[in-house]
Amino acid sequence: MAKQFLKGMDISFWDEIVSEGGAFYEDGREKDLLEILRDGGVNAIRLRLWNEPEAGYVNLERTKGIARKIKAAGMHFLLDFHYSDYWADPQKQTKPKAWAGLAFPDLVKAVGMYTERVLTSLREQGTLPDMVQIGNEITPGMLWEEGKVGVPADVGTAQERWIGEERFDTEEQWMRLAELAKAGIEGARRAAEGVRDFEIMIHLDRGGDNGASRYFLDKLLARGVEFDVIGQSFYPWWHGTLRQLEDNLRDLAVRYGKDIVVVETAYPWTLAPEGDLAFIVSSEDQLHEGYPATVEGQRRYLEDFMAVIRRTPNGKGRGFHYWEPAWIPSKEQWSVGHPNNWSNMTLFDFRGNKLASLDACRS
Repeated sequence: MAKQFLKGMDISFWDEIVSEGGAFYEDGREKDLLEILRDGGVNAIRLRLWNEPEAGYVNLERTKGIARKIKAAGMHFLLDFHYSDYWADPQKQTKPKAWAGLAFPDLVKAVGMYTERVLTSLREQGTLPDMVQIGNEITPGMLWEEGKVGVPADVGTAQERWIGEERFDTEEQWMRLAELAKAGIEGARRAAEGVRDFEIMIHLDRGGDNGASRYFLDKLLARGVEFDVIGQSFYPWWHGTLRQLEDNLRDLAVRYGKDIVVVETAYPWTLAPEGDLAFIVSSEDQLHEGYPATVEGQRRYLEDFMAVIRRTPNGKGRGFHYWEPAWIPSKEQWSVGHPNNWSNMTLFDFRGNKLASLDACRS
């Protein structure tokens, strides 16, 4: 039986948006965000989880509330453990404050116990995820410095974020990363024991970089890390072209025989300034050739991006998640600590009106 092709959205800001007065509209009528997304062809939702965020959003209790809505809507649910009180990404993988002074063996235990506790809490309310992501964009490791890893300078094509990190490309560091990942995976499995199983994802940020993807995955698999799904991030202005993404997915699918989900992507629908917002993508030279920063250009990007994933050999292209399609500028200062710099890459306009590009997910 063929697995469902995931047409997903990461809406981790949703709770904060509506708590601060934001709203979403379709054809001029205010509607629930999940209803709009589901009617637009979306069948999966991804949520990130921070350990103890200062602003009180993206924590376990608020995640449980959104999880109930996801399950009630009959949608696939992916939970993304950052193992941090704040963003974890290639530029920072900061340990939670509560774990800052732990010796390495105790840090490993903390990862396993925390993962188990979170998922047990979700299980008890009947909202276990369908897929669990152990760490966020962990190509350079996780829980720095203990779990930090590096890569030789001659490996891969997108080295700007790994500059100066070769000193962490050691057997000790890779073994430490493997132990941390295994602890998270084992904690997740314990939480689901006797109920049902779910899929485990390891997430890289190298959608267009086959050399670095293979280097990382080979290292982890050689050290006994067992997982089900390869996650990738792909943003054209950082990670290359759709052709490079397709070449990478093709190779990874054949080489590892695992399902692949591109769990982060986005594309702008405008470059026009809006108030005092400073967009991450703000100039023509950041765009992918052939896809203008218009609603129609965004739609064509999304359609062609999905087609790339569907062409992955052996049916291993499992689907995607679009990153923060609903992060509209509903407040001045966000829990992330800066104004919204992403709202020209949403699938809603600045006032929360659904864009036609979302309908690409109906295909």
